[in-house]
Formats: sequence, structure tokens, C-alpha cells
Amino acid sequence: MKVKQSILSWQGQILKQTASMHVKWMMVLLMLSFSGFAQKKSIGRLLKNYNTQSVPYISVEELKMKQDEYLILDSRKAEEFEVSHLPNAIRVDDRLDETTLERIRKSNKKIVVYCSVGVRSEDFGEKMIKKTGQPVFNLYGGIFAWKDAGFLILDNEGQPTERVHTFSKNWQDYLSTGIAVY
Repeated sequence: MKVKQSILSWQGQILKQTASMHVKWMMVLLMLSFSGFAQKKSIGRLLKNYNTQSVPYISVEELKMKQDEYLILDSRKAEEFEVSHLPNAIRVDDRLDETTLERIRKSNKKIVVYCSVGVRSEDFGEKMIKKTGQPVFNLYGGIFAWKDAGFLILDNEGQPTERVHTFSKNWQDYLSTGIAVY
């Protein structure tokens, strides 16, 4: 009788441990599925899919450290630039006009172009290289990566802001910090 009771006790303990383990795994899976909804999309994956790296990247950290060495060109639309932009950035039309070209030619600085994440700025950078023959760098991750790194962005009045124009509602998932505006 004692053997039968100990076997039953042993089986009961195994069932309790198994049930407890199943509950833990279910909780882990549930937490992982919900955390997936809160995660931001990867700029790196986006750039890998859309860019050819025809315009070499510069990191936000490198640009921040050597900001005075670069002519910073914002290739976004006017309404995006007005919400926020990098300090000392010059908004350029996606078509290179002669005034912009002349300003670039007269500058002794290296050229960096940026947009929201780096896709449109690569296209603009390609045009710049063809028209000027000068080396051009594309800011990896654009203004989103700049803001996410904790660096200052300015509004149209030159005042610090947390607002970032995200181009559209879909693109706001690539911005981790700041206030998305579209």
C-alpha cells in the first residue's frame, strides 16, 4: 500500500511540475507576442531593402562629432523641414536648382544629405554626385536616427523641438523617440 501511495504522490508531483512548466511557457509566449506589437520597425532592414548604397553612409554619431566639416542638406519636402530639421541644415528641392548647385560648389565642406530615414536622400545624393562630381554622404537612418540618438532638432523658428515629421502614418513606426507628426 505504501508503494502505491508513493507512486501516486510521485505522479502527482510530476503532473503539477508539468502543468506549472506549461503555464510558464504560455506566459512567455504571450509576453513575446504582445511585445512584438510594441517594437518599432527596423531602419536597417528598410535601408537594406530599398537602398543600393550608391551614396556612402555616414552615421549620426560621426556627423555629430564633425558637424562643422559638413554642408548638411535636407532633401525632404518643405512641410517636413518646417516641423523639424537638423541644426544648420539647408532645405533643398529634390530637383537641384542652380542656386543650390552654386552654393555647393562654393563650399569647401563635405556634403551630407538626409531625409526621414535615408531612402529619398540616397536618390538625391545620386543626383548630386552626377551634377557636381563631388563626394556625397547619406545620413544613415536620417532625421529619425538623429532624433533617436538624442541629438537636437530644431523647428522652423530655430527652437528645439520633439516633433518629427514622419512623412506618413506608416513611417512613424521607424521613429522611436519624439512626437510623430504627419
